[in-house]
Amino acid sequence: MTRGTLIVIAKEPVPGRVKTRLHSEFTAAEAAALARASLVDTLSAVRSTPASHRVLALDGDPGPWLPDGFDVIAQRGDGLAERLASAFEDAFDGTPMLLVGMDTPQLTPELLGFRWSGHDAVLGLTDDGGYWCLGLRVPDRRALAGVPMSTDHTGRDQLRRLRALGLRVLVLPTLRDMDTPTDAALIAAAYPSLRVSRLYQRLRHAAHPGLLFEQALGGTARVVATGIDGRTVPALCEVERWKAPADEVDRLALSRCEGPVLDIGCGPGRIVTALAERGIPALGVDVSPRAVSLTTARGAAALRRPVQDRLPGEGRWGSVLLMDGNIGIGGDPSDLLRRCAELVRPDGLVLVEVDPDDDLDDEAPIVLRSSTGRRSTPLPWARVGTRAVLRHARLANLHPTEDWRAGRRAFLALRRTA
Repeated sequence: MTRGTLIVIAKEPVPGRVKTRLHSEFTAAEAAALARASLVDTLSAVRSTPASHRVLALDGDPGPWLPDGFDVIAQRGDGLAERLASAFEDAFDGTPMLLVGMDTPQLTPELLGFRWSGHDAVLGLTDDGGYWCLGLRVPDRRALAGVPMSTDHTGRDQLRRLRALGLRVLVLPTLRDMDTPTDAALIAAAYPSLRVSRLYQRLRHAAHPGLLFEQALGGTARVVATGIDGRTVPALCEVERWKAPADEVDRLALSRCEGPVLDIGCGPGRIVTALAERGIPALGVDVSPRAVSLTTARGAAALRRPVQDRLPGEGRWGSVLLMDGNIGIGGDPSDLLRRCAELVRPDGLVLVEVDPDDDLDDEAPIVLRSSTGRRSTPLPWARVGTRAVLRHARLANLHPTEDWRAGRRAFLALRRTA
């Protein structure tokens, strides 16, 4: 395509505005970073393709990701079909035009360097039913007006429209759009040298632990917690038990509680709900938005806040709970127990679920691994049994009053030292 115009139509890669279908597995910022990498790959391929004119039809503002050699025009029109038609009109300089999107980073100068050879239009389909490129010799709104966009038959409808106008259409090879996490994984595996592929592989092994925890609570992925040695941490993998109603072991522990009760790391709220059903005032706190949402959906009270931040009722709680291994939060049991001692009233109770192994004392970080293939960055955590918790409790001016076992779970009750 030595003589002709190459157009890239794109959105500025701003978190929350691009690649939202990736949010099931990536944060908004990560999805935007993947979009930016995909756009850079696309612009690089276009820049390397011989052409008389290169244009970026942009929704947003250009950034440092834009290489030299492109004229930038603003997108205009309502809906994608109108924006495509307008881009052809605004970029037209009398030569044939080929327009591509930012979702097929695997395109190459060889793909873009086709010969028109008597054809009036060009179309490259995608395997999800759309299309990755559209070429026209001259602008013609009839080629796009009324063609339904973003469906599983958009490509077929577009080809039908071009032929209905009497145009001779050159059909280019079918490509995969990068729309979903599966698309991103397949493109990364097939084209490992792309910028977007390298970024995908880095992100795959550097997920924020909170994101994977949100996925687990939302049921979009199964998440397993392991030590950095790869061994599973069973107490941190029981999402279904956390989401179920309180069981007999839970209720036995809650029978010790003195209200009001603060549940640290409340998760989806089974404990706070069970306390409310007993008529005991209780509040859950958690850093997970989904955990707080699930708790309040059960009719219980919850607050999204780290335990080290200012909390309601400091120094007046009757009981503070660390269930389900939450003694490990932050990786420093002494610091967490000191915080609990600040939260309870002078004669208050701190109830801790400890590891069933009395001798366990492991403060190494843990890693979350998702069934979708992502792995988290190390998360500060501690796995401690009774002996280690007692040692930490003394440093926090808490003394033991009771320990018991029920089922395969172990508990320790502590009170503030006068």
